[in-house]
Amino acid sequence: MANQNLSSALPAPAVFAAYPMANPGYGKRSVPGQQARTRDDFALLPTRERYVAGFVDHLPEGAAMSIKELAKQLPLYGQQAISTALNALSVAGHLRRVRCTVGTGDETRWAFRTFWSRTARDNAWWNTYLATETASQAAAPTPEAPAPPPARPESPAVAGQAPEPTAVPPQRTPPQAPDADPTQTTAPSPSYLALARLGRNDHRLGLSADDCTALEPLAAQWLDRGVTTDYLTNALTAGLPAQIDSPVGLLRRRLIDKLPPRLPAIPSTAADTPTPTRRLLVECTDCGRPGQPEALPDGLCRPCHTAHSAGGQPSPDPTQIAAVKAHMANLRTLLKPV
Repeated sequence: MANQNLSSALPAPAVFAAYPMANPGYGKRSVPGQQARTRDDFALLPTRERYVAGFVDHLPEGAAMSIKELAKQLPLYGQQAISTALNALSVAGHLRRVRCTVGTGDETRWAFRTFWSRTARDNAWWNTYLATETASQAAAPTPEAPAPPPARPESPAVAGQAPEPTAVPPQRTPPQAPDADPTQTTAPSPSYLALARLGRNDHRLGLSADDCTALEPLAAQWLDRGVTTDYLTNALTAGLPAQIDSPVGLLRRRLIDKLPPRLPAIPSTAADTPTPTRRLLVECTDCGRPGQPEALPDGLCRPCHTAHSAGGQPSPDPTQIAAVKAHMANLRTLLKPV
């Protein structure tokens, strides 16, 4: 059967040099200890899954792994087909989607990665690997660090081994995003970076470098009062009007009007409180629900795992069914004539 599947498989598509890279702390990450690449990799998988797996395996470290980006590069299949293929690859033991907190203090944020293994692994191996400090450090690069140059995805060559029959085009190092003003001699402050990112999250709030510099002292007052950059971002972006004529004016008004109160200092108990151990949270490959590695066998939550095994849709949550019924009953009551 393996030979039949292999002979009917589509050749793995070439990885273009312009394939998008994820932001630092995100994207593809290959696990250690994989076997060397051969012609028979993924031979027991169905044709579509083997095709997708061959493409992902050749992607460089840090490559974007969203379904949308993969579908753009694999025109034979749409986003739904790519999603189904990734679910199958997760069940087959080739990938796990994870999230982990990175950074310290006000710069703590979630990073999302897709761990990839050309060699299929069982659940016990994944649970052990994802619980190790090595995996936690791998998913927690230094915040705001420039993206590392794409590493060669294949394992180191073994002495006497024949060269890879299908060459992979060399990958370019993606250009670094111009977050900082080139005239500045020091690294931009957290308040400056928070303002600069607003336009990337919502184009209506796009600011120039001069705008960020002008608003930076106001934003710094928020951080000086103990709030995080996520709190600042949410306060500035909540309830935006449909059209914004002057982003800098609107943000200046909000920074002044919504300035949080200064709280009294609380005695530090850091010396008495142990530092919590960071641990990866696995995301369901299908629906994205987070959980501990052992709670998501095959990288799928219980409803999605049941649906995958049965070949159908996930069974709805009973609490959600009750909520929908209560909502519909309320609507019917409101529609009754007085």
